[in-house]
Amino acid sequence: MKRPITFVLISTLFCACGRETTKNDGGELSESLVGTWKLLSGTLIEKGDTSVTDYTKNSSFIKIINGSHFAFLKHGVNKDSAANYDSGGGKYTLRDSSYTEHLEYCNEREWEGHDFTFTVSLKNDTLIQRGIEKVEKAGIDRMNIEKYVRLKN
Repeated sequence: MKRPITFVLISTLFCACGRETTKNDGGELSESLVGTWKLLSGTLIEKGDTSVTDYTKNSSFIKIINGSHFAFLKHGVNKDSAANYDSGGGKYTLRDSSYTEHLEYCNEREWEGHDFTFTVSLKNDTLIQRGIEKVEKAGIDRMNIEKYVRLKN
């Protein structure tokens, strides 16, 4: 009788050791981020210039976050324009309100392999993320502030 119990315990231990664990310890915020988010507005501040984009008019942008990965998709609402398409994704980490995206895939290839750290805040179904985007190869060094709303099922 001891052998089957020992086998089950050892099998369980090996299975548990083989699982990939996430590095997200944002507590309740971590669980609250999981879902699909629609970008409402984006503010870029670069070299003293500020530009605000309303993502509810000419383009559509969503971000999907699960327990370990994120993905984003953006396209113009004009179906004839394929030139206005962006996508990317990868793993993320969350420590308290510090959310870091590790961009592994992106249609703008020079952005791949970079980390982008944002401070996130959540109030009801609104997510605000703000942080510095810096990609030296692309000449990007700017503050990015994005406002999302959670999409309902």
